[in-house]
Amino acid sequence: MPRLSRRQMAALLALPLAAPARAQAFPTQPLRMIAPFPPGGPVDTFARILAPAMSDQLRQPVVVENRAGAGGIVGLEAVARAAPDGYTIGLGGPGALVVSQHLLPRMPYDTLRDFTPIAQAIGVPEILVVHPSVPARDIAALVALAKAQPGALNYASAGNGTFPHLAAELFKLRAGVDITHVPYRGAAPAITDLVAGRVQMMIADAPVVLPQIRSGNLIALGVASRARFEGLPDLPTIAQAGVVGIEADAWYALLGPAGIPADRLATLHGALVAALATPEVKRLLAAQGAHGIGDSPQDFAAHLRSEIAKWGEVVRSAGVKME
Repeated sequence: MPRLSRRQMAALLALPLAAPARAQAFPTQPLRMIAPFPPGGPVDTFARILAPAMSDQLRQPVVVENRAGAGGIVGLEAVARAAPDGYTIGLGGPGALVVSQHLLPRMPYDTLRDFTPIAQAIGVPEILVVHPSVPARDIAALVALAKAQPGALNYASAGNGTFPHLAAELFKLRAGVDITHVPYRGAAPAITDLVAGRVQMMIADAPVVLPQIRSGNLIALGVASRARFEGLPDLPTIAQAGVVGIEADAWYALLGPAGIPADRLATLHGALVAALATPEVKRLLAAQGAHGIGDSPQDFAAHLRSEIAKWGEVVRSAGVKME
């Protein structure tokens, strides 16, 4: 082999080094979305609305996996303990992410430490409804009735420590009324007894009570949201009706284990936001009385901190205990 001249050697040294093979963009394999409740409930329903739409955006299957138990805690613990590679995400609500932090002596995760917030995905309005036998057709009349007969009115909930329970306790605190709590094992039996007139009122998820409102079995007095509910545009918010400081929307959020890399977090967030913007997802959510949110990871993290502080105050003020 002939010796290279100095000019040839300099030219060889000036050539760029061969670039390493470019890593394939995330994701390169299917993802799993843990729904921490059994099939058929709202969390499962919303997960199965989001998963195929996110699959289209990510060009990889997003498989829903039901991990029920302990009011959502079992499934979210599985999310917290998963590898932080972006391939395991979960859909959680305020019960297991916020309320349980104040009610249980031991939790298998810390909401603010053990998760990567992706976004609030879905909002579900809470509606205050009464049985038609209650002689009140607006919030002011209901408050006046409750003040005139302390403890005489009963309100149903889906159980001690559930979001409808705490929403009603927040209403009691802000309105300054005494209304007796009647806990049930789930929303379905609570609504059954409310429609039958065995209890007088309830604050419940819009999808749960909308059919009963439209049939005339229950009377809607106000929505526990910052803004009015599109499904019942003539219904005022509870704050507009005179009881300020009520903001108790249920929400369902997408999150992963702590430590997901920033680029993968951005990909997951972008896929969720794009999915929520599709006409089909909007239609499916509206049919459930829900709406898409899709805020930023930073805004969702701030919302979590705010919710934990707010509902902690309600738990302490109302003396809520798990039974």
